[in-house]
Amino acid sequence: MISHSLRVPRAWLAFLVALAVTLAAGSGIACAQAEPAARVVYFYRDDCPHCIVVIEEVLEPLRAGFGDRLQIKMVQLRDPSQPGEIDADKYDMLIRAEEMFGVAAEERGFPTLIVGEQVLIGEDEIRQQLSCILESCVAAGGTGWPAIPGLETIPIEGGGNPGGGFELPSGEAAELCEVDENSACANPAPVWAAYFYQVGCKDCSRAESDIQYVRGRNPQLVVDEFNIYDRTDLAQWLAERAGREKDMHAPALFIGNDALIGEGEITPQNVQALVEKHAASGAEKVWVQFGADPTGPPSLPNVLTVGLAGLVDGLNPCAFATLIFLISYLSAVGRKGKDLLLVGGLFTLGVFLAYTLVGFGLWRVLSTIPLIAESRLGPWLYGITAVVCLALAAGSFLDYRKARRGEIKDMALVMPERIRRRVNSVIRRASTTRAISLAALPAGIVVSLLELACTGQVYLPTIIFVMSVPEMQAQAALLLVLYNSLFILPLVVVFALVYFGTTSMQLGATLRRHAATVKLATGVLFVFLAAWLIASPIL
Repeated sequence: MISHSLRVPRAWLAFLVALAVTLAAGSGIACAQAEPAARVVYFYRDDCPHCIVVIEEVLEPLRAGFGDRLQIKMVQLRDPSQPGEIDADKYDMLIRAEEMFGVAAEERGFPTLIVGEQVLIGEDEIRQQLSCILESCVAAGGTGWPAIPGLETIPIEGGGNPGGGFELPSGEAAELCEVDENSACANPAPVWAAYFYQVGCKDCSRAESDIQYVRGRNPQLVVDEFNIYDRTDLAQWLAERAGREKDMHAPALFIGNDALIGEGEITPQNVQALVEKHAASGAEKVWVQFGADPTGPPSLPNVLTVGLAGLVDGLNPCAFATLIFLISYLSAVGRKGKDLLLVGGLFTLGVFLAYTLVGFGLWRVLSTIPLIAESRLGPWLYGITAVVCLALAAGSFLDYRKARRGEIKDMALVMPERIRRRVNSVIRRASTTRAISLAALPAGIVVSLLELACTGQVYLPTIIFVMSVPEMQAQAALLLVLYNSLFILPLVVVFALVYFGTTSMQLGATLRRHAATVKLATGVLFVFLAAWLIASPIL
């Protein structure tokens, strides 16, 4: 039997081994290494707080723990050499990656991390899932780099610095081009866009980056930015022009008569399509037609409603009873004439300051959450407030019947006894203080805050009523001053009457005589507010 053996020259064998090693290294699929590694791609912006937190609190510790078994490519989407600009090539990488892995438009966000076949979006997902995913990937033999075009140009660990920390680019926070027509950003046929954002809005961050990316590719796109809570009226007007008033919320982009609302609609592809639609003729700055105060001042009926609410609230038996108690105590300690006017004036000023500041605080708090612009939460807020108003109206009408029968002490919507005693205690201490003039102002502040349990029943619905009308929102500060000016008007009148000789007993008789009328007016006011909120366009 004859056997044949194939002999390969050693030189050829060495060449083939070297070629195989080279091809394996270039393929990027290192699943059969002696030391398997998980390969991670991290897309981020260095002006995104969540992105930086993930780097410092998640990626750094994991890289230290996994060592050579974890390789990371940091893809910084913002161009640090040009403040306010997106690195178009790297943003292209992110868009291609999202297309490859089937990321839905409404799911996109910053930061975005890819490992193996999994995509993690946002700080919470990365915190909760990345560590376990890396353990699984390493145990399974490691992962390769995803086939994202251009990824091969990105060094490992953000700066090619193994064993060192991540190297974060530095630069100014990005901004959209926000200019006048004659500035350097303007073009022969500019395509003007109005972009509405909300502070702290995760979706807005990604939408803004998409807009910056398209603007980098299309210099004729010029964007004006608006905080939606500062210009809700303008946003609603533009939405109505585009036939999207029911959908209005942040983020939102308007070009001509077209609108893209929400992160699911504001994508590079959709923004690019709108720019191309208007590229030939340009798109005008249509919002200038709206004017600085396009809807004019609030209508007279709305202003009267706010003023009437303040007056009715000031005549509330809760507040009026406290006032009578104060006057009786001042009389008991011998405060008369100009001395009484001084104390009364300072007490009234304290009430005005406290209520006005509380009103501004409530307005600002409500303005930081999606009420008007976010159609999903707006109807809930208005609906709940309307139900509360109807319940308070029912209580006011029941109290009206009791007041008509002389059962004032049995009314339901009154100050809780515990709070009433605390109010009286504050007044007693202030009235017996030697420097009562100095104590009157802080006493007014404290008493008014304690009374909010009763008087706030009118105050809060009125503030929400103001927020529900676009033209009133722009004048909210003035309307709050109007409300509180009429709220303290009964205080001013009563102190003037006492100065001219009216006694606390006479004032008490007046309260009992007109309590029913005040309760009836309060009930009617609550019914009106409820009806307005139910009929509000956002519902």
